[in-house]
Amino acid sequence: MFKTTVKDLLENALIERTDLFLLEMSISDDNKVKIVIDGDKGVSVEDCMFISRAIEHNLDREEIDFGLEVASAGATSPIVNKRQYSKNIGRNLEVKTTSGKMEAILKGVSDDGISLEWKVREPKPLGKGKVTVKKEAVIAYSDIVEAKVMIKF
Repeated sequence: MFKTTVKDLLENALIERTDLFLLEMSISDDNKVKIVIDGDKGVSVEDCMFISRAIEHNLDREEIDFGLEVASAGATSPIVNKRQYSKNIGRNLEVKTTSGKMEAILKGVSDDGISLEWKVREPKPLGKGKVTVKKEAVIAYSDIVEAKVMIKF
């Protein structure tokens, strides 16, 4: 009953705020609720407070004792939802696919996958030395094992 009520309250809050979306939700046996959200334009403290209040203010602590934690995905957390790619266009990603790992710039997002661009040094077609070549690839979501935003300083 408690779990269903929490899920319904969360769904209603996310219907009200369509720019936010759920990444993870867990409810332990002792009613500790953990919710991780993300947003199309990122997540602010106010966004977390909005979700928290939407749940907490509609539950009665006299009836049931619970803990509630609402957080945003960390900067180095893996991308777990297709909607997270759009807000990271132009950023460096480390992408592990079924055939290997690469670091590249996210150039675009489609319904089927992502497009990446990176530079590589290759031998010149004629003569000695190397030349920098721009490479591009489209990777299907189904081929992505894990993707993370690379933070550079």
